[in-house]
Amino acid sequence: MLSNFLEGSESLFGSDVRTELRAQENIRTSVMLQKGNLVSNTRGVTSGVSARVCKNGVYGFASIPELSKEAANKVLMEATKNAQFLAMHTSASDSYKGVYTNKTISPDREIVTTAQKDIIDYCREVDEYIVKNCPNLASRGVRYSSDSMDKIILTSDAASGHVVYPRSYIYINATATGADGAPIDHYDVVGGVGSFDDYFKDFSKIQETVDKVYEEVMKKKEGVYAKAGLRDVILGGILPGMLAHEAVGHTVEADLVKGGSVAGPFLNKEVGSELVSMVDFANTAFGQQTPLPVYLDDEGIVAKDQVLIEKGILKGYMNNRDSANEYNMTPNGNARAWDFSDEPLIRMRNTAVLPGQSKLEDMIASIDDGYYLLGTNNGQADLTGEFMFGVSFGYEIKHGKLGKAILDTTISGVAFEMLKTVDMVSDDFTWSSSGFCGKKQIMPCGLGGPAIKCKVTMGGR
Repeated sequence: MLSNFLEGSESLFGSDVRTELRAQENIRTSVMLQKGNLVSNTRGVTSGVSARVCKNGVYGFASIPELSKEAANKVLMEATKNAQFLAMHTSASDSYKGVYTNKTISPDREIVTTAQKDIIDYCREVDEYIVKNCPNLASRGVRYSSDSMDKIILTSDAASGHVVYPRSYIYINATATGADGAPIDHYDVVGGVGSFDDYFKDFSKIQETVDKVYEEVMKKKEGVYAKAGLRDVILGGILPGMLAHEAVGHTVEADLVKGGSVAGPFLNKEVGSELVSMVDFANTAFGQQTPLPVYLDDEGIVAKDQVLIEKGILKGYMNNRDSANEYNMTPNGNARAWDFSDEPLIRMRNTAVLPGQSKLEDMIASIDDGYYLLGTNNGQADLTGEFMFGVSFGYEIKHGKLGKAILDTTISGVAFEMLKTVDMVSDDFTWSSSGFCGKKQIMPCGLGGPAIKCKVTMGGR
């Protein structure tokens, strides 16, 4: 973990500018076995210092791939020069009105690295378990992936602190051969925030996931194609979270609102049924830690929850300091940068649909002819809220009962229209945290939600 070599650098901050200084180290590790063969074994580290200085409403930025007091002093001088130069060529003024705490945030965990050999040996053990317990697979894959961000943040007029964000996962992939000879793929993932030892000392967790993936890929092998068209469905598993992130979350990031997203005209207006509420959680939800807790953003804002939709009404946007000033809102810690050389952007943290009061079995029983959709392997949406997600696992619903598994398909719709069709929301909840958001910079994000009953357009064969 980084030592605080930035201590005392505040003395170099200019009195007539707003300054952010950040030291950061990122570590990424990947190991992949395909049919028992080691096909990937990588570990990469990036580190350095960056500074961002605001003068008269414009920013100067500088970074250097070096972790030292001298590097910090250099980027501060360069960023200040850049800001002063830009300020001479603009008539803008810094109308920023926020007043923020000077609180100091301390790390809540450590970043612990594990030897590549130990990771490879563990993945081989998982592969051996698959070979022994999962017959008749055409192919199999085991992939370990971890990434971490270690940041020291100093600001001139907000909070400062040391924050660490490690996460570790193992992906299990199984491929069977369908009746027509086509490959049938299925996967699941184990892990979350923390290091290798936090999740993989207990081998039984991996065994449970392998067994589940194998059972479901065998069901998919005997699966049927979904019927195309507008259908009654229950979105379960990670699909409500994917909807919250891709189809709604991006439209309510204030920089994208300013760029013309569909959410702009809908503030304080109805965008869903009264059963739909949505929050971008900072670090705690429902009395427990979120899958990827954020305590301090890269502008020095102490992270708090941001309500997005409340009982169907669009209530707010995710902001950085400048957009919060422009929209007369409060920034709650959504300005985040992936690498030391990146400037902070407005990003999601743990975006989720809130649970309701319905029981899943009652939701299934309410559908005569539809689908229960549980898994996705991809998704995309645009600033109109129009979305299309791949569905990697699900079941038919016939006369209120689950039927056969379905083969891979898609769902599509327009978020603020589809959310108005929601008429049941379950009282349970599922988090997912293994993916990256790709808005200019990659960024780890959590997403989640209960099962929701609604209408979407299903793809067919």
